[in-house]
Amino acid sequence: MIDFKKHLLEALQNEVKEMSIEELEKLVEVPPNYDMGDYAFPCFKLAKIFRKAPNIIAEELAKKLEANEYFEKIQNLSGYVNFFVNKKLFVESVLKEICKKQDKFGATDIGKGKNVIVEFSSVNIAKPFHIGHIRSTVIGNSLFKIYKFLGFNAISINHLGDYGTQFGKLIVAYKKWGNKEAIEANPIKELLKIYVKFHDEAESHPELEDEARAWFKKLEDNDEEAFELWTWFRDISLKEFSKVYGMLDIEFDSYAGESFYSDKMPQIIEELNEKELLQDSKGAKIVDLEEYDMPPALITKSDGSTLYMTRDIAAAKYRKDTYDFYKNIYVVGATQALHFRQWIKVIELMGHEWANDCIHVPFGTVSLEEGTMSTRKGRVVFLEEVLTKAVEKTKEIITTKNPNLENKEEVAKQVGIGAIMFQELSNNRIKDYTFSWDRTLTFEGETGPYVQYAHARANSLIEKAGIKVDENVDFSLITNEESLHLIKELEGFKKVVIDAMHKNEPSLVTRHTVDIAQAFNRFYNSCHINVEDLELKKARLLLVYCTKTVIKTALSLLGIKAPDKM
Repeated sequence: MIDFKKHLLEALQNEVKEMSIEELEKLVEVPPNYDMGDYAFPCFKLAKIFRKAPNIIAEELAKKLEANEYFEKIQNLSGYVNFFVNKKLFVESVLKEICKKQDKFGATDIGKGKNVIVEFSSVNIAKPFHIGHIRSTVIGNSLFKIYKFLGFNAISINHLGDYGTQFGKLIVAYKKWGNKEAIEANPIKELLKIYVKFHDEAESHPELEDEARAWFKKLEDNDEEAFELWTWFRDISLKEFSKVYGMLDIEFDSYAGESFYSDKMPQIIEELNEKELLQDSKGAKIVDLEEYDMPPALITKSDGSTLYMTRDIAAAKYRKDTYDFYKNIYVVGATQALHFRQWIKVIELMGHEWANDCIHVPFGTVSLEEGTMSTRKGRVVFLEEVLTKAVEKTKEIITTKNPNLENKEEVAKQVGIGAIMFQELSNNRIKDYTFSWDRTLTFEGETGPYVQYAHARANSLIEKAGIKVDENVDFSLITNEESLHLIKELEGFKKVVIDAMHKNEPSLVTRHTVDIAQAFNRFYNSCHINVEDLELKKARLLLVYCTKTVIKTALSLLGIKAPDKM
């Protein structure tokens, strides 16, 4: 694809030899309105060099540069030199590259040879896979796909919450109130029921907490009964979770959870001791972080049992040794920010330079309209129920609007689940929000179904045309305002994906995909596609085809399907 900015900079440097290409590039802007050109170069910093007013410098530069094959017009405006690219050349350059690269348009090899770990979802065994988990799950999945798209060797890890004192609580609860048959029939809801009962009972019988700690210590010491129950809880939970991951079409390269690192923690504690970082605090072992304005990092409790901190340090060390990562990304809620700052600082104090390559990607919380979610109190919305309800509602809409649609069930899944995922990825990830059924399942406005419908409409136009779509068109026929606006949005997709990677922000892709769909609908409403003029028809169909291609690619980076018919 032609790099018009590069040609602009080369032309500028011929006239402004006092500045380097890099210095000039920092000054180049994209004007707010298309009628002001595609690029603008401010001349204010040149006033000292040339000892002239900026507007005079701009006027002289515009005359010297003149139009060339890449720019059809170069003019001065209020101290700026404005550049208008050759429309036909621009259109041809963008559309030919999309046709050539297909679903790889926007992909690069900037990540070649670099391993990037993306840890996401990381649900807790024996607890509900609820609506609060969807943020980590879909943000992480999208980041994984974006890194892979840009040439990185991306590794997806589901760091299961399958260890800790809560399993002591669950073992106590099961032995006191559990029913094996009931749990086998409905694992998560029954395990949640006895887990909630444990916390209710513990309020008036605090000795239950001591029992729970004792059972977790037994688990750490490989007690046969504790290990057998823990294994059962883990297996039946994973079986249930796999249903939700199947609905979301998400897979992981590794399910190594907290328990995987239990035999790797003694080595970490030994290293901390050797480097004289551990201090005694009422029998517990800590790393003092007061110097860094943080509370102490608790490494082991007074009874010798380990904590999240110890396991996260061990996990990071194992990942560095195993994968030699370029980045080790954790998609975990913003409420855990202090925890991540603490253990990353501990790794840094241990002398490991790669500590800075461990990156916490935080996101805001999800609450219910009736208040904050709480597993202990049983106040949750199961994610599987949300997804199922979305599919059912979509099926109702399809039955009303397009009753004869083929593959109705499959399309309902793609659109319904896509709507949930798209909403999660629409806003900046750090924002908190309140879950609402009505808002989640609406199909109006800037939503997933809106974008998917633009893709289906594009596909329908191509099918109805009945002619082969190829690059042999007169590109000057699609240089009108609506066509150009759409093509600029398509061309911008490449930069957006890279920005999303650098900022670990999939919502940039989501919003840009909406922009493409909106530009396509304006183009579609202004420019009839299947017209009698064959050359015009072919040119517009090529633009439709390229739009369909980029929308499908963009949705795939969000983990969302693009139905051909809706």
